Formats: sequence, C-alpha cells, structure tokens
Amino acid sequence: MRAFVLASTDQPPELTEMPVPAPAPGRVRLKIAACGLNFADLLMAEGRYQERPALPFVMGMEVAGTVDALGEGVTGLAPGQRVAAFAGQGGLAEYGCFPADRCLPIPENMPFEQAAGFLVAYGTSHVALAHRARLRAGETLMVLGAAGGVGLTAVEIGARMGARVVAVARGAEKLEVAHRAGAEVLIDSAGKTELRAAFKALGGVDVVYDAVGEPAASAALRALNPEGRFLTIGFAGGQVPQFPANILLVKNIDVIGFYWGGYAAFNPQVIDESLVRLIDWYAEGGLKPHVSHVLPLERTGEAMTLLRTRKSTGKVVVTMGEGGDGDGGAG
Repeated sequence: MRAFVLASTDQPPELTEMPVPAPAPGRVRLKIAACGLNFADLLMAEGRYQERPALPFVMGMEVAGTVDALGEGVTGLAPGQRVAAFAGQGGLAEYGCFPADRCLPIPENMPFEQAAGFLVAYGTSHVALAHRARLRAGETLMVLGAAGGVGLTAVEIGARMGARVVAVARGAEKLEVAHRAGAEVLIDSAGKTELRAAFKALGGVDVVYDAVGEPAASAALRALNPEGRFLTIGFAGGQVPQFPANILLVKNIDVIGFYWGGYAAFNPQVIDESLVRLIDWYAEGGLKPHVSHVLPLERTGEAMTLLRTRKSTGKVVVTMGEGGDGDGGAG
C-alpha cells in the first residue's frame, strides 16, 4: 500500500510503499477513503507537537473509511461498516489499523470527505465551548481564526448554542465563509493595527476562542467582560500569548487551557458523549462541514502547504483515490 511517512523531522515526509498491516487484538483495519489534515500535523512533522510518535510513522490524525478486518476481541463493528476514527497517526495511507473504541459509525449520507475532517474540528469546538467555557445562549463569543479548521466549527457551534458570534479572520473571503457559518459580526484582522479598539467597540465579550495566538490574543483578552472566559485552543500564528495576571485578577477572568486529544487519556467519556451529540446534529441537518480543498494522496505535500500558508478555509482533506481537482467547495 501507499503511505505518507515521516522518517525524520529534518526531512519532509515522503510517499512510500509498505505492507498492508494486520490488526492486533482490539484494533480494526480500515480501508481508508479520506484523511483530514490539521495544524497539528504540521507541528508533528517538525517535531514540535506535544505528542511525538516514534519515528518512522505514517502521518494523518483522523480518517474515514470502511472496516476491512477485525482484530481479536473486537465487537460492535463489522466488515464494510462506514466509520470515522481519530488515532493521532496512521491516516495518510490506503489502509490503517486503529483502536476499535476510536472508531465511530457515521451516517450513510455523510461523505467520507466530510467525515474525515469532522471529529477533531467539531469535537474540539463542542467540548471547548460547552464543557470548558460553559457558553450560554445570549452571550457574545469571539472566534480568532474564524475561517480555519477549528475556528469555523466554533462559529457554527456557537451560533447553534444561541451565542452572538464575532468572527475575526484575514480578508473578506474568509469572513464571508464565517458569516455563512453563523457569525453576526465580522472583523478583518488583515493589516489592522488597532485590533484593541475594534474589539473594544463591540461592547464586551463573554468568551474568546483563540486558535491563533498573538497579536490578536492580547487585544481580545482586554475586550472580555468581567467573569469572561478565554479559551486557548492553539497558536497557529506562531506567538504564544503571555497574559498579565493583574488583568485576570481585576476583571475576574478565566484563562482556560484546552487540548481535545488529552481527554482520550483521562476522561474519554467527555469525547464520546460529545461526538454522539455532534453526529446527531449532523444527521438532523444542523451542521454543514466546510471542506475547501480535496487532494489525492500523492499531493499531500501540497495539501500541507495550503495549511501552512493559510490559503484554505475550513478543512483540507486528502483522499486515497487517484486524481482530485484541488477544490472541495463549500460542502
């Protein structure tokens, strides 16, 4: 089979031929149809992610496909069943073996390209907003990086939860994508040096969802209302915020660290319950995943460049079939 393998953090990953793996006990082998890319994949390729699998390894954190074979002791899944899975690695290949308890059955009407980019982005935003930040209907939610892979789902879920959503993104095209996802207020951060004034003019924010970092993070912190909550999701902008403790003290602000994948180790029930809710919302037509680019496995390097240069909106997905036109549209 073909697989996209990272052998060294000093060299870019490469497409490689390798044997099809056999599933160990408790695992299932999937015939992978699609793999969703995440900003974490870029960090992992550079050895800068918080989880560092032993080299060499097949990249790709989340996948969708059909069950191909069952390892010993696996129940509740059957060959041919359509599932999505999050395992942290192994997704950028034609076949992969994953823990059975990480495989989630998906609706028949859910395209693999959407399912492959669903778990991490929607799971992150739902648990962050509902479980960690306790977002309530009528509150104001500011999303930094609102057109990105997780940011766009935060806009969509926040609006569904009844919040007034403020989208912050670079350029009119990205802001329009956020507007279609449910944002009521749009702020263009491209070339804007006075973000603090723009944020202050909003009249107060209750929750900040930050997937970007500085310089927008510090400006957003100062826009929070008393007892506001600041969610640290990631640092796609490259600068980690350093918050003055006196501001947190005076305004009774909570800064909330959030790492979705960490719940798999210490409280997996939170993830499981969240994903069941999200799949139900999708089946009801309440969520509409946005995939801006779909590329074939042999163009994975190009797909990662789209993420690195921020030329995508929503998700970038790699498929295992030949071809691909490079544009997944808004579906």
